[in-house]
Amino acid sequence: MRVVWQLLAVVAVSVVGSQLVFRAEDNPWLAPALGCLTAVAAVLVYRWVVGKTERRPVTEAARAGAVSGIGGGTLAGVALFGMVIVSIAVLGGYHVTGLGSVSGAVVLFGFMAAAAVTEEVVFRGVLFRVVEERVGTWISLVVTSVLFGLAHMSNPNSTLLGLVILTVGAGTLLTAAYVATRSLWLPIGLHFGWNLAGSAIFSTEVSGNDTVQGLLDAGTEGPVLLTGGVFGPEASLFSLVFPVLAAVVLLRVARRRGHLVPRRRAERTGASTTLPR
Repeated sequence: MRVVWQLLAVVAVSVVGSQLVFRAEDNPWLAPALGCLTAVAAVLVYRWVVGKTERRPVTEAARAGAVSGIGGGTLAGVALFGMVIVSIAVLGGYHVTGLGSVSGAVVLFGFMAAAAVTEEVVFRGVLFRVVEERVGTWISLVVTSVLFGLAHMSNPNSTLLGLVILTVGAGTLLTAAYVATRSLWLPIGLHFGWNLAGSAIFSTEVSGNDTVQGLLDAGTEGPVLLTGGVFGPEASLFSLVFPVLAAVVLLRVARRRGHLVPRRRAERTGASTTLPR
């Protein structure tokens, strides 16, 4: 029941917050404010409901390390997506024709802040952590990455290729970031930076969603394996290569820190695997 209560609490914040941000999409001042408010509310509600249902310090959402984790993760997420775009552009699949919309980029900041935080709290904070307690790190990584990909099936213009690459690439990377730090801050930053770069900076589709124009007036053309087609660059093979390489590095860090939970130990103890950083 603790999983049910935790999911209900966070999803309620996500639904209400996303509706408010959506209704304010034409207001470049209100949309980012509501997006940030939704993000903060999701974390606070998560800390409250986990503390109540599990009766422990919620170390994965502790204030310590929040600024550095989110800040560093955001920069890393922007850099990773930038590497994808540069790779596509070098092969002739991405073209910039001019400047876009500053107000659109500001609105997208709010959308992406709300989406990144609520999704990470649900998938890494609740689902991965609870499944890991029972079956260990590796199986939980696979299970929650698949669920993360399937959750985007209802997105406009979703494709099988896009969902597979999103599952293996982004799903593995974000989970690896959580395992390496045992904190939600780095995966939140990575998720936010990746989505912000794709929408607000490079003006591409994000997981099939054709968002408002960002800072650049740009577009993609060419083979689907290169550009991602209607799903956006997240379905490009480069969005598989770069995140997986980064995930391997993070998982090596997790192993060195002793953060990987073997299946046998998880089954034997059934204890919480929220380890100190």
